[in-house]
Amino acid sequence: MNESTDILIIGAGPAGMAAALAAASSGLRIVLLDDNPIPGGQIWRDGPQAHLPTEARRLRDRLQGCRNIQCRTGTRVIASAAEKTLLVEDAERGWLISYDRLILCTGARELLLPFPGWTLPGVTGAGGLQALIKGGLPVRGERLVVAGSGPLLLASAATARHHGAQVLRIAEQASRCAVAGFAMQLPRWPGKFLQSFSLFDGHYRTATHVLEAFGTDKLEGVRLLQHGKTVELAVDRLACGFGLVPNTQLGQALGCGLDAQALAVDAWQATTRPQHYAAGECTGFGGSELALVEGAIAGHAAVGDALAAERLWSRRTRWQGFARSLNTAFELDVRLKQLVRDDTLVCRCEDVSFGELSSRGNWREAKLASRCGMGACQGRVCGAALEHLLGWTPPLPRPPFSPARIETLLCLEETPPA
Repeated sequence: MNESTDILIIGAGPAGMAAALAAASSGLRIVLLDDNPIPGGQIWRDGPQAHLPTEARRLRDRLQGCRNIQCRTGTRVIASAAEKTLLVEDAERGWLISYDRLILCTGARELLLPFPGWTLPGVTGAGGLQALIKGGLPVRGERLVVAGSGPLLLASAATARHHGAQVLRIAEQASRCAVAGFAMQLPRWPGKFLQSFSLFDGHYRTATHVLEAFGTDKLEGVRLLQHGKTVELAVDRLACGFGLVPNTQLGQALGCGLDAQALAVDAWQATTRPQHYAAGECTGFGGSELALVEGAIAGHAAVGDALAAERLWSRRTRWQGFARSLNTAFELDVRLKQLVRDDTLVCRCEDVSFGELSSRGNWREAKLASRCGMGACQGRVCGAALEHLLGWTPPLPRPPFSPARIETLLCLEETPPA
């Protein structure tokens, strides 16, 4: 059975939850769709070992109390079927859902930069490790190094340490001066300032980055460049994350324009396509506080409550200032582009090495010669890496956006005429 709604929100993280609640007072029918089993997104991911903040639980309770909000969890967007109609799928079925207005809150994903040994068992993303631990992965007693850039390193290390891991090093590639400058600005945002004390770890080192992971059948150790000197540590796990990349694929497929790597929005969080809005990290990384206020502005704007949306502009400006400081302080060092070797795999899905790609001029040439980006992740991992390493523009997304059942794809035959 197909479905229609007044407002469709894709993504039930902080931005999506805030957008739904802001729009709810209009009385319009709202559908909130997310591929996770419970609202909260990546930052408030639930699981047997998760400890959710009070704010996350409060927003969930409010969502449950709104009769005009329907949460479709465990559901993915498969394709754009027609004008303002999407093909979606959950564990049981696929169906078409049409909408009048759409709010994209598709979040971001980790930037994973290839380096020798990054495909060894035991090496994950920094956020990926945090999600695995929340989902029940045992790490007690394991020796861990977290490397890359940004506050996510501290959060991931804190989660692992709380569950018994032995954190040997937190390797932040940004310079001591850059991190100190960012820390000095934190009192402008008291909540973040207090949070920094709870995340502090004596094993944190600036101007330090991974050189190589090594091992025979699994990870056994890691080499770091720490303040110009090579340091080697025996480890059981290595978690690397070099910042975040906005998830813009669905927005691009729907005709929404980009601003740099993120979806372009105006003061009302409206994209370049009429009646299509975007909020949260798909419009640029700035943390959950910025995502919450952007989501609320988008929700109010989508139902025509311009006054309520405008009242939130000053709060958004405040958290945009935090985002600018954060992104400036943790800008990636150009030396990280030199980690990859010719024999280092870049496209893990299709086993394509950097040497096979470096002589190509663009994505199209690379795909024709090597199948790079044609595997299960559809270029989401290698695409972002090659954009950073070689300056390639990632390929435009093509449906299906996620693996889907044949029965789901057959629903496209039911697409209403435009």
